[in-house]
Amino acid sequence: MSSHWIPVPIREGVHSRQAHCDLPEGTYERELGREGFFGPASHMHHRHPPTGWVDWEGPLRPYAFDLNRLDASAPSPFAVPPFLGNADVSLRFWRLARTMTHLVRNSDGDDLLFVHRGAGALFCDYGHLPLRDGDYVLIPRGTQWRLAVESPLELLVIENRDGAYRLPDRGMVGPHAVFDPAVLEHPHIDEVFLAQQDEEPWLVHIKRHEQLSRVTFPFNPLDAVGWHGTNTVWRLNWRAIRPLMSHRYHLPPSAHTTFVGGGFVVCTFCPRPIESDPGALKVPFYHNNDDYDEVLFYHRGNFFSRDNIEEGMVTFHPCGFAHGPHPKALAKSLADPATATDEVAVMIDTRRALSALEPALAVENPDYVHSWRGGDAPPPADDGVTP
Repeated sequence: MSSHWIPVPIREGVHSRQAHCDLPEGTYERELGREGFFGPASHMHHRHPPTGWVDWEGPLRPYAFDLNRLDASAPSPFAVPPFLGNADVSLRFWRLARTMTHLVRNSDGDDLLFVHRGAGALFCDYGHLPLRDGDYVLIPRGTQWRLAVESPLELLVIENRDGAYRLPDRGMVGPHAVFDPAVLEHPHIDEVFLAQQDEEPWLVHIKRHEQLSRVTFPFNPLDAVGWHGTNTVWRLNWRAIRPLMSHRYHLPPSAHTTFVGGGFVVCTFCPRPIESDPGALKVPFYHNNDDYDEVLFYHRGNFFSRDNIEEGMVTFHPCGFAHGPHPKALAKSLADPATATDEVAVMIDTRRALSALEPALAVENPDYVHSWRGGDAPPPADDGVTP
């Protein structure tokens, strides 16, 4: 929590009684929040959408990258350059069409793989683990591993460079909320794992300080016959996540946190019922996230707060400006609200500023910054509640 927070709420002019619901007629709410929705916050009520700019100059702008256009086919994740990164986290997009014939080991950080498309299996120090689309696979630093391909794989690779991944604090909702840790799966020393052990030469690619070393063994180093302990690989599929919901209040993105890294969080947006209370916002609220950069990877479905965003795309909103739903998405939510979302997306919020690297800039949609342009969206209707 910020040490400068002075927790004395102030009210000025026309305002709602609570955040994100029963907004004054003809106004647009904007949240100015600190510490990624956990710190002090104020809620402004504007006459116009806070994203109603008509021109933009300079590098502080929202970005959209189409990873479907990225040249990301490689026999190893380390052969693909990052497209976004900072000192805490590195993001890669990787396509693997054939089973890996060597092992890899990351000595720079923990890897979190998200399987966007395809199916296969992970073979690692700890055993054998089948994979399918929608799986998160958490691989601790120093683990030796390879992937076997059943259908071509496309993966988002989130490297935690400072510390180990952990589960978020569930607080008053308890340890079984969002997903019960009992659904986490780990690799097994099974017959499939034992069958792949051999006495043939194997190569291990080890990444350290973003440099590769290649070590040759006269046998398969994945030769364990058993193990015990608490350090291992974990698998979680988004289909096992049961998101927190409120029919009367639009919850902030932090409610959907799945994993916590060093200096960043990974959140998962899953299909869920849309708020049904007449006074509740039904799309993400306009907000300034002035301490965190926000990245969204769009996995599947209809992304209800965005226009012209397809599966396999990434949006990147650096901290420092207001953002929120696109005008058409806001108008649609007010005129003909759906009853449920149909989207799956992975969000990475980082405490330190991210850099958009050359692979991302090569597949950027430069018109994305103008996608909020097009006139004022209709303001929320009067709900008859006096603020």
